[in-house]
Amino acid sequence: MNLDFSDDQKYLKEEARKFFEKENALGSARTTLENKLHTDENLWKKIVDLGWTGITIPESYDGLGLGHLELCVLAEEMGRTLAPIPFSSSVYLFTEAINKFASEDIKQDILPKLVSGEVIGTLAVTEELNAPSSENITTEVKNDKVSGVKIAVPDAKVATHSIIVTKSAKGVDLRLIDHSSNGISITHTNSIDESRGHFSLAIDNVSSKLIGEEGNGWECYERLIDQAAVLFSFEQLGGAQASMEMALSYAKERYAFGRQIGSFQAIKHKLADMYISITLAKSNSYYAAWALSTESSDLSVASATARVSSTKAFQFCSKENIQTHGGNGFTWEYDCHLFYRRSKLLSVNLGSLSNWKNRLVTGLEKSNVS
Repeated sequence: MNLDFSDDQKYLKEEARKFFEKENALGSARTTLENKLHTDENLWKKIVDLGWTGITIPESYDGLGLGHLELCVLAEEMGRTLAPIPFSSSVYLFTEAINKFASEDIKQDILPKLVSGEVIGTLAVTEELNAPSSENITTEVKNDKVSGVKIAVPDAKVATHSIIVTKSAKGVDLRLIDHSSNGISITHTNSIDESRGHFSLAIDNVSSKLIGEEGNGWECYERLIDQAAVLFSFEQLGGAQASMEMALSYAKERYAFGRQIGSFQAIKHKLADMYISITLAKSNSYYAAWALSTESSDLSVASATARVSSTKAFQFCSKENIQTHGGNGFTWEYDCHLFYRRSKLLSVNLGSLSNWKNRLVTGLEKSNVS
């Protein structure tokens, strides 16, 4: 069992970091937030040109034909810079759903367009403030026509297509809709992090295509979020590491009473606790990445473990970064709040921390029984 990345994957990570630094992705996140632009279209175009949208898409569909480990290292670097792009919506979820479950006709049509950037996708699940489940989905599909309302849909405004979790006569379906169709209304929803826009999606009798088997949608959705949880854990890990590095840098530069504040025991404790939380999250995320890349039966438990520890690490480090900066940490001019905002957003994007703790406990119980 190898729980480290290959030299090629580490090289990709280094090049991604250089790219985001050159493009000033963190500055772009601030600009996008302040102007409520929801995404940086110029940065997204450059990422499309690099071919990253086709990382896991087979070469037969114009993709790079690489694996999920390459996706993990990219996710970590995007998390470090808070890149304001629809990568997670379109690549972690939408692309993987098409890749894994769609018919050959849909793959032939959609996958090359995802690579070229002609198609941007998202996944629409939530309908109420409670956690979505197979029992509380009310959006319906009849005669291939979808009707209903979805809330908190990430990047819906920039997306060209959505995969909708719907209720059907046989259970739950995944349905692909085109946003250019009549009967779709997209409304912006205010959130704590406007560098990643979220929207309500009202759908009225819109034509759709089935993804996967009829009535098997919820099982497909569960598999998708187990996979996406690993990728988001790396994004959170990157954000946590950047928060700690920012706090460490400030602790070395800031003087109080004639001393670097980093020399005070209280600040040392903060930095040490941040390092410990990141180390735990990194260990769990690396194991989850291995489980994902090998399609291990441990993926469900591993992804939940990574999700819980990375969520905690990013939330903790983003808060302690603010505290380390003292009064400056609460000001708009410093970047501390950008990481805190993103940590709160990512903590609920696939379900709350408590939901993932429940998934972890349930998974452990099942593994003990078996």
